[in-house]
Amino acid sequence: MKYYDKLVFELSKPGRIGFSLPEGGADLSAAIPAGIARQSELGLPEVSEVDVVRHYTNLSQMNFGVDTGFYPLGSCTMKYNPKINEEIVPQFNGIHPLQPACTVEGVNEVYANMDASLAAITGMKHFTFLPCAGAHGELTGLMLIREYHMSRGDLARTKIIVPDSAHGTNPASAAVCGLEIVVVKSKENGLVDVEDLKPLLGPDIAGIMMTNPNTLGLFERDIREIAELVHGCGGLLYYDGANMNPLLGVVRPGDMGFDVMHLNLHKTFSTPHGGGGPGSGPVGVADRLVPFLQTPRVSGFHGNFGVILRAYAYILMLGRENVKMAGRLATLGANYIKESLKDCYKLPIPTVCKHEFVFDGLLNDNGVSTLDVAKRLLDYGFHAPTIYFPLLFHQAIMIEPTETESLETLDAFIEVMRKIAAEAAENPEMLHSAPLTTPIGRPDETTAARQPKLKFS
Repeated sequence: MKYYDKLVFELSKPGRIGFSLPEGGADLSAAIPAGIARQSELGLPEVSEVDVVRHYTNLSQMNFGVDTGFYPLGSCTMKYNPKINEEIVPQFNGIHPLQPACTVEGVNEVYANMDASLAAITGMKHFTFLPCAGAHGELTGLMLIREYHMSRGDLARTKIIVPDSAHGTNPASAAVCGLEIVVVKSKENGLVDVEDLKPLLGPDIAGIMMTNPNTLGLFERDIREIAELVHGCGGLLYYDGANMNPLLGVVRPGDMGFDVMHLNLHKTFSTPHGGGGPGSGPVGVADRLVPFLQTPRVSGFHGNFGVILRAYAYILMLGRENVKMAGRLATLGANYIKESLKDCYKLPIPTVCKHEFVFDGLLNDNGVSTLDVAKRLLDYGFHAPTIYFPLLFHQAIMIEPTETESLETLDAFIEVMRKIAAEAAENPEMLHSAPLTTPIGRPDETTAARQPKLKFS
């Protein structure tokens, strides 16, 4: 074990401290009710300041981060966060959540401008900023759809249609909302099968949840017909905004016929989203759903204002013309990687993709799995793509380069993926053991998730 691999408790020595406080001070023990007061020592490690600094600095370098390497992660990518966003946010740290509303008109103006900007980009009428994440946005949007039908006395609409290629949060959100999930199949070309959709439509359908392009990175070319069919039976269309990147400045969900949608600001508008937060999943609606938006449209204490500020700065920095370029570059990068690797990896749907695409394992796998490829990438300094999703393919490798990556980075990734394909043919056993150079190899992820050790004994 290396010195810096030790737990901070293992570095502890009695009497060693990294702080100096004045003698005396307030005795707060009397303020703690006896029933909840600690009866034993807290058991904190005793370490010097330099040991603490080195310990946590080394820990940070053991993890993979978007500031240290390329994330070709499909679906909801860890997009690079421009540092100017981080410079802007501290300027607003002095705002107190309980100060009079008349003194925070600037905050209100930012939200109003974000509402207008997102509406212009998506073709929606207005947005609510209450949802704190994408899945939270999905649930909010579905509740709006349900409320819309209930307001018209249309109580029989209890089913929601979800494509078999959908993000997993779609059926989960629908179930939480109390809706019954009906699955529509995809054709061999990866697109929604309109003929399979038609018999599913009826007076019990509340709507359909879709993302366009879908999780295979393919644009649903029949979206206008799908919208007409769903609207024709009285249902509404929900747009999962996780795949909005390639559409920026090119086409808008509102123009495709969608009635309600959410956006992942960490996905499309460069806000941080590590470790499950902070987040924001604004929900936009078409004209007829505006009356059902919650009031106020921002959660308590100004909402996740730091996240909104970052997204607003990103939109202002890009401007109308460069928002268009973001969408085009997202599409260009994905197609460039796909075409460069299709002679090494199985491409089940050989067509133009948008911001992401899916391989189905290696052409010559030689017993090497998608998991082996993902683990080996870590040895070369790249994070793994999304693997084993979507479920349409058994060895799925979903790759999304994002619009922020340079040609040099894409070429380096392509070169490594080709090296791994060669290794699979020549030395498959090495890939079964990968990663070989990281601080931790292949942990028992299932046990770690189900039986986590959360404290040092």
